[in-house]
Amino acid sequence: MRGEPSCPKCGGRVRAPGLFTDSWQCDLHGTVHPLQPVLPPSVEALGVVVHRTQVPVWMPWPLPVGWLFTGVACAGDDRSGGRATAVACSGPGPLGGMGELILVAEELGVGLGARYAGIDAPDPGPYMDVEKPPQAKVLAAGRPTPLWHVSGGPVDRAVFAGEALGMWLWAVAWPEQSGLLMYEELVLTDLRDAGAEVDLVPCGALSPRLIQP
Repeated sequence: MRGEPSCPKCGGRVRAPGLFTDSWQCDLHGTVHPLQPVLPPSVEALGVVVHRTQVPVWMPWPLPVGWLFTGVACAGDDRSGGRATAVACSGPGPLGGMGELILVAEELGVGLGARYAGIDAPDPGPYMDVEKPPQAKVLAAGRPTPLWHVSGGPVDRAVFAGEALGMWLWAVAWPEQSGLLMYEELVLTDLRDAGAEVDLVPCGALSPRLIQP
């Protein structure tokens, strides 16, 4: 696990602001919101991200039976605050075996969700057919939220995206059949509003998907 910020779009090294620029720079993607080192799953780690972010921190709550919180990441610096968050959960897959789910909330153009989705664009728009009915729905912060299937990514995962609280909401599930979770109308809570309930989140081992999707 790297202990330094990286590019949210490619995972590459980034240069800190200096004499000639006041933003973080990736050689491949230019100006970016740096992805901070992934935090192992703990109530304290969630607290760190919840208190610094400007965007939602989505988690299925209550978690599906047998599922655990398995890590959190945040893109942004101390000056701008978090501009993207990723929360990982793992548990029994709908069709057996283990499943993993990463939920990403981000501002336009950050590119963290696309990295987990494995698509070559900062945002899901080009890969969503919103002329068709949504393939899944969640209840996000109490609001019915449609999600569309995102095409163009690797076949080992299922990807959905939509808009919630004015931000992109991505749901990326491994293996692909774990995407069936998204047809069960999951209830998503923004942990910024969860209060003391955050202390009840069950924690598992760190998901390697957060570090290397």
